[in-house]
Amino acid sequence: MIGEQQSNIVYRFVSDYPFKDRASHALDTFESEALASLRADPNQTLSDVSWSGFDGRVRLISPVIMGAGCVSCHNKHPDSPKRDWKVGDVRGIQEIIISASMAANIFAFKYLLSYFVFMAVLAFSFIVLQRRLTAVIEGMNRKLEGANEVLATIAQKISRYLAPQVYARIFSGQRDVTIQTERKKLSIFFSDIKDFTATTERLQPEEITSLLNEYFTAMSEIAGHHGGTIDKFIGDAILIFFGDPETKGPAEDAKACLGMAVDMQRRVAQLNAQWRNRGIEIPFRVRMGINTGYCNVGNFGSEDRMDYTIIGGEANLAARLESIAEPGQIILSYETYALVREVVTARPLPPISVKGIQREIVPYAVETMLDGEGTQKRTFSEHTTGLDFYLDPNAVDAASAARIRSLLEDAIASLDQRRAEKSPPQSGAAPSSAVNVASPDRPEISRT
Repeated sequence: MIGEQQSNIVYRFVSDYPFKDRASHALDTFESEALASLRADPNQTLSDVSWSGFDGRVRLISPVIMGAGCVSCHNKHPDSPKRDWKVGDVRGIQEIIISASMAANIFAFKYLLSYFVFMAVLAFSFIVLQRRLTAVIEGMNRKLEGANEVLATIAQKISRYLAPQVYARIFSGQRDVTIQTERKKLSIFFSDIKDFTATTERLQPEEITSLLNEYFTAMSEIAGHHGGTIDKFIGDAILIFFGDPETKGPAEDAKACLGMAVDMQRRVAQLNAQWRNRGIEIPFRVRMGINTGYCNVGNFGSEDRMDYTIIGGEANLAARLESIAEPGQIILSYETYALVREVVTARPLPPISVKGIQREIVPYAVETMLDGEGTQKRTFSEHTTGLDFYLDPNAVDAASAARIRSLLEDAIASLDQRRAEKSPPQSGAAPSSAVNVASPDRPEISRT
């Protein structure tokens, strides 16, 4: 069975005492020595390994030991060459010879080798494909990065045309770009530059453009700091509102709007001083109006072109209040004044009528701001030919107060001296050794 199934395996059963009618077995040296060794000690298994070139052979030999039945048979059989067998004697050997050829083994594993080759080709193909996909993905990533940079640049450019709050909500997905409005209570701010047309006639277009852009930039920064939504720039005018898309409630929105206006007037005074140093004789003088009321706010326009803005009579009222303000002045409607009266002192002006609003409007001119304890925080501002004056007593420290007071006294004395030079003294009038200047808004100053 072994020989039929495995041609490289041979089984031999040999003995040096064959029966008379059987051919004698040819024993080689290893077999003869093994037989002698096993008869001396039958409790062992002998082996031999040999190589010839690329062929190898393994031989295993074990003893054939006589049992009681075998001893009885062999000792009585007429053809037995030996009749004195004893139980335990070694009659012969059984041998298994295994031949191994390296070339034959390689061909025996041809299917396994084919499988390995196929898997190697598949793995190589996968590596090549993976590298190609990696290169394609890296290329796509580079294109996406480039596209993202372009989109970021475009988005940054678009943001300059939108209020920061609106831009943030659109790009975060909180607001849809559709024609949609809602009615809200807003605090509306409107300002323009007094005699701007005359100013443009005195200056070159390049100078006007530079001044106006510098002015708008400063005002926009203040509006953003206070949370205002910049609606639009209309020539030299600015329209800003509080209450959408973010609101802190009508009262807080009105206070934020008033605080913005005060900071804007302060900043305009600083800009005027800078512009005068640059040779601008008559800089900007700004008027401001604030109103609080319900407006329609949202996206107005067509499906192809729309504008985020407000419409309504209350917006027109803010513009009307601004038109009656003096340069450097802030005018409030009663609705706004009622919401901010705890932080401001204001005096009522004669009632006015506004087209589209049936009731009479009582404007209030802002005089001073109040701190948290109700103390006045008054500022003084005046800008005209020969005068560029802004004073915030609350911002002046003790070291500067004496110097400022001295400068004001010198300025008043100079004005009085000029007035005296232009007005000849009346006959019989006694000369005065002191100059007294008093006004409802300024304490009397005596200079001896």
